[in-house]
Amino acid sequence: MSLRIKKGDKISVIAGKDKGKTGKVLKFDRTKEKLIAEGINIAKKHARRKSESEQGGIKEIPALIHVSNVMLFCTSCNKGVRFGIKVSDDKTKARICKKCQKVI
Repeated sequence: MSLRIKKGDKISVIAGKDKGKTGKVLKFDRTKEKLIAEGINIAKKHARRKSESEQGGIKEIPALIHVSNVMLFCTSCNKGVRFGIKVSDDKTKARICKKCQKVI
């Protein structure tokens, strides 16, 4: 299955507790079909102090979110959109927005 979402893409959440938020993809796992985005799906983790210099407490870390709950974000449409692949004359592929036909 070709998902076509890559590290560095801007995405919009379409389902879940963070519906409507946008963020940049930090990590993408193709085998699990899940990703980590900045500012989205933040989980709280209780951490014990491991050394004298390190501080324990509650830390907020980004958690995985399934790729079916996100869409690519188009900056010209200013929302999450479906996208297609356009092949140019020199055989290079580009992802385009289905609504405005601009390159994402």
